[in-house]
Amino acid sequence: MSEHAPQRVGLIGWPVEHSVSPAMHNAAFQALGLDWWYTLLPTPPGEIASTLAQLRGQRYRGANVTVPHKEAVMAFLDEVESSARTIGAVNTVVVREGRLLGYNTDAPGFLAALQAAGFEPKGSRALVLGAGGAARAVVYALVQAGSTIVLYNRTPQRALELVHHAQGMGGSVTSIASLDSLEPELADFNLLVNATSVGMWPQGNVSPWPETLSLPSHWTVFDLVYNPAETRLLAQARAAGAPAIGGLEMLVQQGALAFELWTGQSPPLEVMRAAARESLARSQQAPVEPALRQDADVATP
Repeated sequence: MSEHAPQRVGLIGWPVEHSVSPAMHNAAFQALGLDWWYTLLPTPPGEIASTLAQLRGQRYRGANVTVPHKEAVMAFLDEVESSARTIGAVNTVVVREGRLLGYNTDAPGFLAALQAAGFEPKGSRALVLGAGGAARAVVYALVQAGSTIVLYNRTPQRALELVHHAQGMGGSVTSIASLDSLEPELADFNLLVNATSVGMWPQGNVSPWPETLSLPSHWTVFDLVYNPAETRLLAQARAAGAPAIGGLEMLVQQGALAFELWTGQSPPLEVMRAAARESLARSQQAPVEPALRQDADVATP
């Protein structure tokens, strides 16, 4: 290995072929004159340990972690930062002196994107769709911000597990078995967050919100899916007159926090944002086999 080889970071997930994170981070490295390179580390289920072994090499400084590994990766790390341990999911790994340290930048990235859009979560009542790693980060962020949360997941047991976990954080969190059951209470909510992959490209005409159920105009709707940029759920929100937030800004914000953890330098946010948008625009123009669809297109790496 050349001593002048670039430092590396990567993206661990399955699959990862069409993430915009490489373009976003490599543009940031170039802007700051850093000899670093962001690469893809496709990791099938069951092969996390072997991929993490690569990170202990001298050239790797860390990695992002995306589905389906955000929860499973924790068992293979040397240390997990306290908030990531509380969340129960890791999306950023830092390599320090051969040790693998786990962090979660999804939660603060979500809050930063939400507040940048002008929504103050304190005192809000939120409906969160999903119960995976992204939903865990969203629920943690909203609990910390003082929101009351109702959780829906198509597998009720997964939702109940997250409810119990969140209640252990001191959060006011409950779950429901169906969205239709909420119809009499819709006016009591003011935030809807889609933390599932429903509506992700190439199935952008699908929404996690039933067409038969009204969507109140006073809600703020945040779809963590960033590809396509305009999801069916966001279109439903705009048609109802509700403020709509896409997932790309959360992707940028969580990525910026990971960048700082790896490099110790302040990230060039505008460079990252522009590169992410350009990469996303290119990916939407190119024909891709549906089999390559990835949950990384939720607003995580």
